[in-house]
Amino acid sequence: MLNYKFRLYPTREQEKRLVGVIEINRVVYNYFISNNFRSRNEMNYALTELKEQQPILRNYHSKMLQMVSTKVAAAWTALEELKKRGRESGKGKLGLLKEGECHSFTYNQSGFKLEHCFDGKSLLRLSMIGHIEVRIHRKLPIHLKQVTILRQAGKWFAIIACAILRNVQSSTRYQKPVGIDVGITNYAYDSNGNHINNPLFLSKELKPLRRIQRKVSRRVKGSKNHHKAVSWLQRLHARIANKRRNFLHNLSTEYSRMHDLIFVEKLKLQGMNKNHCLARHIMDSSWGMFKQMLKYKSNRLVEVDPYNTSVKCSKCGHLVPKTLAIRLHECDRCGSVLNRDHNAALNILQKGMQYILSMQHGEVTPVETLSRVVEAGTSPHPLAVGS
Repeated sequence: MLNYKFRLYPTREQEKRLVGVIEINRVVYNYFISNNFRSRNEMNYALTELKEQQPILRNYHSKMLQMVSTKVAAAWTALEELKKRGRESGKGKLGLLKEGECHSFTYNQSGFKLEHCFDGKSLLRLSMIGHIEVRIHRKLPIHLKQVTILRQAGKWFAIIACAILRNVQSSTRYQKPVGIDVGITNYAYDSNGNHINNPLFLSKELKPLRRIQRKVSRRVKGSKNHHKAVSWLQRLHARIANKRRNFLHNLSTEYSRMHDLIFVEKLKLQGMNKNHCLARHIMDSSWGMFKQMLKYKSNRLVEVDPYNTSVKCSKCGHLVPKTLAIRLHECDRCGSVLNRDHNAALNILQKGMQYILSMQHGEVTPVETLSRVVEAGTSPHPLAVGS
């Protein structure tokens, strides 16, 4: 399943209708939470009874309202998982959604249709809402399974889920493996010696962000000026998120095109975020999103254990302890001197290839090719800085 995000351009009447659907979703969600419903079947039966009591609900697509029960059931499941890990939040209960906290609704399996007009425009037909203009900027697969309507920073988007067929072959020949070490100063440093600087989009926008946040806090809640200030804040956050996502898409696409096999560290981001000195930069880097993009774009992505990747010498295997402030790896046994992140990327590549060889794949990278890559890769990366 792949999601495609497209911009919607509703009319004023359609926008009012969309806002009303979101509000109905919020009301139904709060109804399920306040009555402490847990299972989907229990919530769907309760929804049928609620329709008899509130005839206005019949003016909305029934399958769309049933998707609220799926959302609530998923929220309860996620809360139970947090309890198992000892990380309770909200006193172990789901909170009610306030006005303005619900931003989307979903049409699943039915109630939607994508239509193409003769003038080149495309229309998305939603049951009980109508035909809304949508900008289809890329080709879609045939099998459309689900449509989610999202309101984000005053704009409307359609997220279309499509089913695609991916051929998985066990005899894949991995001829271009690469190890990638992610960091804060250098976003990505690969085993070929190429590195990409970390743009840190949030850090660059901290000054205007703090200024707008002060405006929001000074204005009276519920007033028009408060809504305007909140809208400015949402737009700025959306701009930062769009820049970050664009950077990650470009970087992940280049790595996926150039390399058949990609190795990354299996990082525990929740534990790393407890470091208050680096938490903002770690969240701003979005390493989890980068790894997720590599997963569905690359031929194969393998996560390796990060233990000692920054300490171990990639040439002789000797352990060279160093703090985060030391950015140069200097081995006192073999005399190897190279960048700390480059050394970690080479260790990631070595660990990954050992794992692949232990799994006994049909055809993997020959030993001579592996040794050549590990010693020093020379293929330049299109997005590399200073390579």
